[in-house]
Amino acid sequence: MLFVGIVVASAFVVASGYLSAEASSSSAAGRPTFDAAPRDGITVVATDSNTWMGKAGDGPRARAELVAFAPNGSVMYYNDTHTRYWDVDPVKGEETTVEYVAADHLNASECHATTACTRNVVERVNLTTGETTRIYGRITPGKHSTRWHDADRLDEDSLVIADIAQDRVYVVNTTSGLVEWSWDAQQNYALSSGGPYPEDWTHLNDVEVLADGTIMASLRNQDQVVFLDRQTGLIENRTLGGEDKHGIIYEQHNPDYINASNGGPAVLIGDSENNRVVEYQRKNGEWTRSWTWQDARMQWPRDADRLPNGHTLVTDSNGNRVFELNQQGEVVWSVDVAFPYESERLNTGDESTGGPSATKANLGSESGGGAGEGGADGQVTSDRDQPGPLERAWAVVRDLLPGRTANGLMYVTPIWMGGPEVLALAALVLTLLVWVVCEAYWSSWRASVHNPVSISRRE
Repeated sequence: MLFVGIVVASAFVVASGYLSAEASSSSAAGRPTFDAAPRDGITVVATDSNTWMGKAGDGPRARAELVAFAPNGSVMYYNDTHTRYWDVDPVKGEETTVEYVAADHLNASECHATTACTRNVVERVNLTTGETTRIYGRITPGKHSTRWHDADRLDEDSLVIADIAQDRVYVVNTTSGLVEWSWDAQQNYALSSGGPYPEDWTHLNDVEVLADGTIMASLRNQDQVVFLDRQTGLIENRTLGGEDKHGIIYEQHNPDYINASNGGPAVLIGDSENNRVVEYQRKNGEWTRSWTWQDARMQWPRDADRLPNGHTLVTDSNGNRVFELNQQGEVVWSVDVAFPYESERLNTGDESTGGPSATKANLGSESGGGAGEGGADGQVTSDRDQPGPLERAWAVVRDLLPGRTANGLMYVTPIWMGGPEVLALAALVLTLLVWVVCEAYWSSWRASVHNPVSISRRE
């Protein structure tokens, strides 16, 4: 009876997760449905894809999307024409216009080569009219680790590109197409560092132009956030993190700089493989962690933006959600989105430039299970943001596993399989296996291996 009970309970959890996802996975028009509550301002979300061919595959996480939610929670803009969407930034002086980075996988014939390639583009779109303009683009060979993840405005005519394909940061004049400055990671890092060279050495996934012209960049595979001077190169005494020092940051994404006028210098980071968002404050020439947030559902977050009101907008990629935290660390707004990469709340400043540091805003940290429920200034829109016993159990298992193991597992599972469903499926498989072994051991029949195989009844 014990076996039967475990099997029934586990199967019920798995089936419930699947049926719940199927019921709300898509609309009649074939476009995913979103259940977003009202929130001040427009929220733009860019999503990645976890399939090799992007939207040509099946399932929600195979579809890359750029989606904008109006203040009333409705979808005001939607586009899924590119294979992948990455960084999204507001355009200065515009109310409803953004610039984004996207990638398209091309086959060998389209590349005029013997292998596939990727078209990387920076485009501008008016979310109200849908008018789209291509600002800049380049072809890179292959697919994995050649897709640009970020570009940032230096001025009206120039972009700073996080060139993941060539492990460099460069400035390009989008009018002339000329490269005006570049920094190659090989100038300061040995090829034995980071990931395999040349396949995926630095995985340089983010750039940000600071107010004084300094460029901040994320070397994911070196576990470091670096600062670059366009005259002298790497500013060595400002680097945050260190290779394999995973207690600081572990293969991070989208670090945001908070300047001194807002309580910094501080850097807010999606600490991806540690399944948390963190902030580090610069004091007396050292980086000290000043804020940490993690709940039971958190799985491979890749972006966090500090808003002017002290709230934090978090993009939880393997958690398949974008949500907003208040100063007490409570989820006050949330929307389920398949495999989001980055999100932006318009008219709050680019990324975290308009928000206070955690120290200035006196933010409360949260690690582990997390309360989940919204405070007085907002409510969650999904019951999944309120962790139950199975989600808390998954949080314990997740924290015991190496970061890459837990995140790799969630990466390959279907979108409807959260932590509880994974645990239930593991319990189901293990129970059935033990059951079969026990039945075989106590059975009155036995099998013996001969030529031919024979089965006889035990005496």
